[in-house]
Amino acid sequence: MRGSFITFEGVEGCGKSTQLELLRAWMEEAGLPALSTREPGGTRIGEGIRDLLLDDPRGESMEPAAELLLYEADRAQHAREVIRPALEAGVHVLCDRFHDSTTAYQAFGRGLDEGMTLELNRMASGGLVPDLTLLFDVPLKKSLARVRGEGADAQLFLRFAPAQSPDLLERESLAFHERVRAGFETLARREPERFRVLEDGTIQEVRERVAAVLKEKFAWAGNPSGGRTRR
Repeated sequence: MRGSFITFEGVEGCGKSTQLELLRAWMEEAGLPALSTREPGGTRIGEGIRDLLLDDPRGESMEPAAELLLYEADRAQHAREVIRPALEAGVHVLCDRFHDSTTAYQAFGRGLDEGMTLELNRMASGGLVPDLTLLFDVPLKKSLARVRGEGADAQLFLRFAPAQSPDLLERESLAFHERVRAGFETLARREPERFRVLEDGTIQEVRERVAAVLKEKFAWAGNPSGGRTRR
């Protein structure tokens, strides 16, 4: 039986990476084979591309088209080397960002042509579409404060995410992040069957919402801290 492909999306600091790892742990306890991965990254080649995209110590600006093509190169390698083989082997793949992030950041955020971006997404992924996309909706003021280490909420956030300097995307302007957030909202409205929008809350509250969505979508049994599957 083919595995399920579940992607985690949202603005910087929305908590998606934390929730992905909590879900992976729950699935493993429940006896569900699961693989966590990310974009950019997920392969040896992809990790090198990630460094180019997010961690340029020289502070050089990158052309938006070049940035887009690097994300797509990462995806082409990732889909063929990691995601498709895992799904075909019956493993459930949990991916921290996929092509919706590219559309939100490069088309809506950077202003690149959306039609071109969508076609490149399709080509790079080989037509692969997630079975479920979890979109974590957090107010921008709160999410950006988290990644910048500001406020009490940031300290709780950093208990689950390693402290590090903001990357190139995290340092973008508020206007840029507002466009990205609007992009995610637009994509979710277009595909309500695939997207599930999860409102902000405590880590445990959001964790329980994620578990409820998974149970409803895939009929997986158990609770967020363990259990067995009916599938």
